[in-house]
Amino acid sequence: MKKQIAVIGFGAAAIGFIERIKNTDFEIHVFEKSKDIYSSSISGIRADGKLFVSKEMGGDIEIDLLLQKKLVDYYINHTNRKNVETGRSFTHDGYYKKFYEKGFQPVTSDFYHIGTDQLKEVLYNIYESFKSYKNIHFHFNREITGVEITGGKVKLSNGKTFEKVVVGVGRSGHKLVNSIITKYPELILDNTKVDLGIRYELPNHIVEELNREMYEFKIRYKSKTGYVVRTFCNNPSGFVVTENYDDFTTVNGHAKMKEKSSNTNFAILVTLKFTQPFNDPIGYGSYIAKLSNLLAGNGKVILQTYSHFKNSKRTKNLYRVMPTLEPDRYILGDINLAFPRRIIESIVDFIETLDTVVPGVANTDNLVYAPEIKFYSNYLNNDKFNSLYFIGDCSGATRSIIYATAHGYLVAEGIM
Repeated sequence: MKKQIAVIGFGAAAIGFIERIKNTDFEIHVFEKSKDIYSSSISGIRADGKLFVSKEMGGDIEIDLLLQKKLVDYYINHTNRKNVETGRSFTHDGYYKKFYEKGFQPVTSDFYHIGTDQLKEVLYNIYESFKSYKNIHFHFNREITGVEITGGKVKLSNGKTFEKVVVGVGRSGHKLVNSIITKYPELILDNTKVDLGIRYELPNHIVEELNREMYEFKIRYKSKTGYVVRTFCNNPSGFVVTENYDDFTTVNGHAKMKEKSSNTNFAILVTLKFTQPFNDPIGYGSYIAKLSNLLAGNGKVILQTYSHFKNSKRTKNLYRVMPTLEPDRYILGDINLAFPRRIIESIVDFIETLDTVVPGVANTDNLVYAPEIKFYSNYLNNDKFNSLYFIGDCSGATRSIIYATAHGYLVAEGIM
């Protein structure tokens, strides 16, 4: 009888895991809470389809560059037209030195952008490929709410028992992960970090040269508050969107291959690392998000002009920069009522310093959306049990499509 493996969640990490283990004697059962493949997504609720090859970003584990590139090609080969935008971040010495002398730490990487629109077809094409294997079985509309380790095996909340269970639910599956670590707290290796910040939107012409040179610029900066601030997910000619978790709403951004806007958006995130006895960074970030939603209204985020954000004034009117987020998804307000002041000061310091390198970034009518939160899931121990594994962003080890995919791939190798 074949050994049975349950994979919970069908995202980037699960894809890497299944791809590596599909040609074995394992019987693989995939449980996905989405009602069908068309309702599923790679990398959380929204993703821009940016794939990176880099040693400086994407996760806290060592991933060989050749494996990263192999997985990038894997995704590109599952698009229908193999249409991709490419570029390199901070390989030009002039740009690197320009940012470095102002206190920024430029992050070097190669990028491949397939776009939100193509990402859906990639997921579908991979699904169709996996579905053709007789040892791979998909179970949609099957949300797993908990697990129990018994007799060296793992019993799921649906009553099914498996010799091995692999959890790959991403950050959006925090409820399941929380239920597991509540029952088995010894799984936690570290749980002290969360990134709290904003989504910034400004006209393309301000960052046109930067976008043309590298498309995705990633920088870190130690602000005067002592907090490290970083950019994340730059979207030239992109769109701001909301991201709905189970009990709160955050803001995000993406870019498409076909449809383009006249604005660029990117996240500005402040990394918070707490010390003991604090042990719930996800709870802290969720609380800030819920407080922001309380001010904005159910399912909405707060929008503010930069000058008002900087000077703690409520925004009542916009000027030259028009939001790409749908009007029914935001309310004009004051983010200062929800965010701690030290976070605001860190972001303002970052923007003002960035303006000395890229003039116009600190224009008064640029747009600030909140909250944008990136959860570092509890860093979990995959060596604690030989029947239960965590892969991708829900493991705390990764925070990108390629690193999550690679993590699933490597965990599969370990099991094999």
